[in-house]
Amino acid sequence: MKSRELIYLAGGCFWCTEAIFRSIKGVTNVLPGYMGGSVLNPTYEEVSSGKSNHAEVVQIEYDRGKTELTDILFIFFNTHDPTTLNRQGNDIGSQYRSAIFYANDQQKSIIAMVLKRLQKESVYENPIVTQVAKAEVFYPAEEYHRAYYSKNENSSYCQFVIRPKLERLQEYFTAYIKKSARMNSI
Repeated sequence: MKSRELIYLAGGCFWCTEAIFRSIKGVTNVLPGYMGGSVLNPTYEEVSSGKSNHAEVVQIEYDRGKTELTDILFIFFNTHDPTTLNRQGNDIGSQYRSAIFYANDQQKSIIAMVLKRLQKESVYENPIVTQVAKAEVFYPAEEYHRAYYSKNENSSYCQFVIRPKLERLQEYFTAYIKKSARMNSI
């Protein structure tokens, strides 16, 4: 039985989501891209206009022997706002929706269990609006979007939007962070 699986997560801007999951133990690869829309081979410009109906997603390859999907999902739900429809902070539009695209029925069941637990425990004041759907065609984003945070760490977007999310990750999920990814000066 293979131990590596793919899951696709949309938590707003894929630069943020990619930076978070590149840091997680058991995640072997993270690739930003687009999913869930109506245009073949969309470009960033088409997706960011909102006209293609794609979400900015990250394709996460993870090793089930080293991390659980439930852990990935709890990190996902704690590093973006799953209660805002088509919005994350100042990023507004359907391309920034909260969504999970599952690869198989086992993942679908785990997602349902996690959502039920979050709702039962009233983790959020407002209802969770995260879209859950079967994975469709994944279109990798253009090269300049890949490893965006590590290439542009000093840009204002990275400092004011991504870094606080990484700090939150460091504070609440330290046990899940790769040693090589731990932030030294928080």
